[in-house]
Amino acid sequence: MNQDVTEEQIATVVTKIQDLGHSVNISRGTNRIVIGAIGDEHKLDPEMFDSLPGVEFSMHIVKQYKIVSRESHKQDSIIDVHGIPIGGNQIQVIGGPCSVETPEQMDLAAQSVAAAGCRLMRGGAFKPRTSPYTFQGRGKDGLEIFRQAANKYNLPIVTELMDVRMLDTFLEQEVDVIQIGTRNMQNFDLLKEVGRINKPVILKRGISATINEWLMAAEYIAAGGNHNIIFCERGIRTFETAYRNVLDVTCIPVLKRETHLPVIIDPSHAGGKAWMVPALSRAAIAAGADGLLVETHPNPCEAWCDADQALNPQEFKDLMVSLKGIAAAIGRTI
Repeated sequence: MNQDVTEEQIATVVTKIQDLGHSVNISRGTNRIVIGAIGDEHKLDPEMFDSLPGVEFSMHIVKQYKIVSRESHKQDSIIDVHGIPIGGNQIQVIGGPCSVETPEQMDLAAQSVAAAGCRLMRGGAFKPRTSPYTFQGRGKDGLEIFRQAANKYNLPIVTELMDVRMLDTFLEQEVDVIQIGTRNMQNFDLLKEVGRINKPVILKRGISATINEWLMAAEYIAAGGNHNIIFCERGIRTFETAYRNVLDVTCIPVLKRETHLPVIIDPSHAGGKAWMVPALSRAAIAAGADGLLVETHPNPCEAWCDADQALNPQEFKDLMVSLKGIAAAIGRTI
């Protein structure tokens, strides 16, 4: 529908779809309202709707994922985070520790992230861990520590939401980008809830998820009206044991073909070792990724979580320098 569409015009389209024997899904995004006709597509023709008041264009979408598909939106979408674009020509590197530990640690981390040239910061206040006996995160206190440290250096924050009951707390703390982790990629109730808010969402790929399942998970968010979605590949499970997960670089061109939404890469969780992170990061940028999610810690040896894969401040700074050359070679900037 057009940007200035009225409720009366929406109702007219809905009525026509229903009169033709189809059910209706309305997705109300920030910049666009999409009305979907669900049923036998062969009974409908775009010419039935193109002339209706308020309709920008109509089309058949045969894929299950309608809103996130490239068919529905030919141009690349750029997700705006307080003026920082994710997608487009500028590549964003989101740096920070795996978990929020102490105010001193987060302040040092924010300082090194900003000094390296990053525009956004990552950090986990709630941690999904394989063992129930390992550190589970600082929780709400961790959010407050993170927010204070990042504000000092004017860095928007990215952090993981695990429980729908904490969504209001995330909104109160003004979390800038909500991350849905690999274990929750198909937590459909959680996806529906973040679909109802106007907040950028990073959707990590499930550890054994297919591309189609990943796209359908994003569709859950988009169907609720939130089209500010960023895909994040973080490695998938295969038979290989030489590294933590297998970074599926191939998914970058595939997603670029299938969806208009940005694609970023988490090389830290893919390799599982700090020495692998630079090579995987460079490969991701060369393949067309719109950004990276990289773990860096003021003192990795003392990290409370995932110490082996965190870069120290100098390693992180060196990585940023090397990425600029690769970005320039493909006509982009860091």
